[in-house]
Amino acid sequence: MMYSGKQDEGVRDLTPLADCPLCGHRGTLLVAGGCKQGDCCVVADSGRQIDRFFRTNPGLAADYIRDGFWERRAIAARYLPTSQLQPLLTDPDEAVRRVLAYRVPLEWLTDLRSDPDREVRITVADRLPEQELELMVGDPDYLVRVYVAKRLPEGRLFRLVSDPDNQVRRTVAGRIPAVSLGLMANDPEVSIRRIIAQRMDADDLELISKDGDWTVRYEAALRASPALLQHMVDDTDEEVRLIARQRHEALSLVP
Repeated sequence: MMYSGKQDEGVRDLTPLADCPLCGHRGTLLVAGGCKQGDCCVVADSGRQIDRFFRTNPGLAADYIRDGFWERRAIAARYLPTSQLQPLLTDPDEAVRRVLAYRVPLEWLTDLRSDPDREVRITVADRLPEQELELMVGDPDYLVRVYVAKRLPEGRLFRLVSDPDNQVRRTVAGRIPAVSLGLMANDPEVSIRRIIAQRMDADDLELISKDGDWTVRYEAALRASPALLQHMVDDTDEEVRLIARQRHEALSLVP
């Protein structure tokens, strides 16, 4: 591989240049203007030049799906017709499979559901039909499970209420039906219990009104019924006592 070697105000231009006399396209595309040294070239080890080549000549992408350079295969995959993508599902490079995860038909995504690359599985979790998404709740990577928790039907989120990762459970706490929030009332993470207190039906707030963290009890007091507020006006925390008394007094004045 050669480089242009041009100088621009003392900065050397390191644009990769292919050796055109050795290229199989020299007598066809090069002559016809379908490629250009240093700009639109499939032989140069330059993602920018390779992308321009396939953008100009998309019909040639299939000729490079077995190429030895991973970036050439990955860029070719962007321009291949969908019907020709299947052989790349098992490509040894994750960059190629990441392109596939975005492009393949939904029914092919099951072949990538257990891909060793996290980014591939995240894309799968983002595209997989809801009825198949539950199969990924046990993914070993927390970020994949976060994407699953964002898309899983609300009524099926109970599978993740005890997930070992806080971010996954936080996502679940924000989406799970209110009737099921009691399952998370004893979550070990304070910020998650605050979400529970903010979303839980007022009639169920007793479950969290004696929480060990005052900020959780404060959230409960903001929405508690008059009957529950009577028990919270003597809370051990001053802020909780204050809001409980203010709300209790205000509600007592309501005819």
